[in-house]
Amino acid sequence: MTDASLPPTGRLAVYDAPNGPFRIARYPLREPARDEALVRVRMSTICRSDIYSYQGHRPSPCPGLLGHEIVGDIVALGAAVTRDMRDDPLSVGDRVTWSEYFVPGRSHARDVLDLPQKAPGVDKYGHMSCETAPHHHGGFGEYCYIRPDSWILRLPDSLSDAEATPINCGVATMCAVIEAAQPRLGQTVVVQGLGLLGLYGAALAKSLGASRVVGVDAVPERRALGLRFGVDVALDPAEAASLPADADAVIEVCGDPSAIPVGLGWLRAGGRYVVAGMVSPGAMVTLDANLLLRRCVTLVGVHNYHPRHLPQALAFVVANRTRFPFGELVDGRYRLDEVDRAMADAAARRVLRAAILP
Repeated sequence: MTDASLPPTGRLAVYDAPNGPFRIARYPLREPARDEALVRVRMSTICRSDIYSYQGHRPSPCPGLLGHEIVGDIVALGAAVTRDMRDDPLSVGDRVTWSEYFVPGRSHARDVLDLPQKAPGVDKYGHMSCETAPHHHGGFGEYCYIRPDSWILRLPDSLSDAEATPINCGVATMCAVIEAAQPRLGQTVVVQGLGLLGLYGAALAKSLGASRVVGVDAVPERRALGLRFGVDVALDPAEAASLPADADAVIEVCGDPSAIPVGLGWLRAGGRYVVAGMVSPGAMVTLDANLLLRRCVTLVGVHNYHPRHLPQALAFVVANRTRFPFGELVDGRYRLDEVDRAMADAAARRVLRAAILP
């Protein structure tokens, strides 16, 4: 099934070297393969990992195409793509999101270890060169192909694009983090970093019954925002230095390696520490490993998420959209030819989540 208005080419915003200017380029469009879909991008938000890739802090091929937090309308469906991951029917015109990565077939990691996000050859949207066919595989463009072995979710009309776009990265990742942190009714959770990930983490912990959620961030505006997303006590790092060692779980989403030994010191005996913000290589840290042993601490790393976390993320946002102002987190909107300004604003933290609207 295909939208008859499909043009021969589509625009992409690409960059030729780290920190270089973005340019608008046109690349050919084709009918999707049997196990692909093609969407017209409605919104793509800039994740912190997009910024790290653009700045050269993590490997990323050039000329580069970024953007993996994407919402779009289906314009063409391959013959084998008929239902989403919940078995709901898919049709041209449906608004969808999909997993931030796709897996190339069977593997031990996917099928035995249940870690498809770490399968050999796994690739991610917005992490490939725009010269790699089919070219349109990132959010900073007018169209995007949903590649084979992705997981697709049809979105309800009740969600705005701003509420829906972070679901397939930020929210799903935090569902995986909260699963690893295992907060229970009446427990205390500390969140290091109140960017988008930390705010969703606080909201998730509170919705699962945490009696006390402590948010730690150096930016006063983010601490104030945290109080609207389930944070009971918002502290700057200096204030947090005096926190007692009674937290049941501590979640790191600030990206600062020096936060790890500090956060470990806040845990009670048998507590859990989850690292999720160290996405760039070279995040070196020194800590007293005897603390892990003596206090029976569990240290867990979370990178990306399992497909099950994607429908969980959608369900969480739908159920809590009137409790927490998720739509306000996307606080900057830019045209496709304004990606330079959007990236600069996002990198300087002048906006919490910048959105590209092709």
